[in-house]
Amino acid sequence: MSSQKKFLKLSAAALLAGAASMASADNIKIALAGPVTGPVAQYGDLQMIGSKMAIEKINEAGGVNGQMLEGVVYDDACDPKQAVAVANKVVNDGISFVVGHLCSSSTQPASDVYEDEGVLMVTAASTSPDITTRGYQMVFRTIGLDSHQGPVAGNYIADKIKPANVAVIHDKQQYGEGIATSVKETLESKGINVVMFEGVTSGDKDFSSLIAKLQKANVDFVYYGGYHPELGLILRQSAEKGFKAQFMGPEGVGNNDINAIAGEASEGLLVTLPPSFDKNPANADLVQAFKDKEQDPSGAFVLTSYSAVQVMADAMAKTGGTDTDAIQKAMREMTFNTPTGEIEFDEKGDLKEFNFVVYNWHADGSKTEAK
Repeated sequence: MSSQKKFLKLSAAALLAGAASMASADNIKIALAGPVTGPVAQYGDLQMIGSKMAIEKINEAGGVNGQMLEGVVYDDACDPKQAVAVANKVVNDGISFVVGHLCSSSTQPASDVYEDEGVLMVTAASTSPDITTRGYQMVFRTIGLDSHQGPVAGNYIADKIKPANVAVIHDKQQYGEGIATSVKETLESKGINVVMFEGVTSGDKDFSSLIAKLQKANVDFVYYGGYHPELGLILRQSAEKGFKAQFMGPEGVGNNDINAIAGEASEGLLVTLPPSFDKNPANADLVQAFKDKEQDPSGAFVLTSYSAVQVMADAMAKTGGTDTDAIQKAMREMTFNTPTGEIEFDEKGDLKEFNFVVYNWHADGSKTEAK
């Protein structure tokens, strides 16, 4: 059996959990922390459906060490202050495991609380490198870094598009500015002319002045670091004003709601995303399980969230308990066979390997791999 086909079986230890004790054992609670409300709640949905499916499948297989898993949803609205409040509530509620948070600007301050309190956190979506540069032991992620994603985008722009004048725009937030900076540095290292690097304010609705500056600078390519609500409006307003540059963004814009905002102007947008794990034949049964629930398994954070739950569960099974210090040590030593492939963690809690892929985004919400 290939390693990719093993993930549905989980670890042998998890499958051998004692059924007789499950009826009386307390559930192992996992906080699912992310945006349930707010402008990027759509991404929270991806995280929640992936995490909940993993919990369901693990429980169907017998749970972990004779106990069932239970997901408890917490809404941070992708707001840093609310994320800290959520983290403190998770601690006060006696929960020792977290899948989340989603936005890097929320994940980083929340992780300070978790590290201090011995709560194990695995984010399936936050890509800012700063999150794992502080020597924390309780912080992991099942997605790659902006320092990986930025060069993928920058190299594609330089090698495939070869534009004359590039503008790199961001939303002044940790994630958006971080990925934009990485792209800018990659472009400049390859001799591409970056004529603008500036921020817009998250939540703004009118980008006419920005578009006028882009037109005046003869920009033919725009990279945007941030989320879909702002880029959707920039795309739509650019089309209305006859500004025809090529646009590109990170996984934060690869959401069907950008189509609702931008309409036909979203056609041809370039997006860096995790690989289409739902297309892997080894995941066929799992993909069907999502479809049976009328859920879409193709979202950027669905299967990375599934993997986030699984790695914690497998490490619990390996250690035979729920001691988070023992589990974090095991996670750094184990190899996990998951829907997102065979994964291992480095000492910082980052994946040793993760690849981002460039896609063409289409106005109907579909995507095709860019060549």
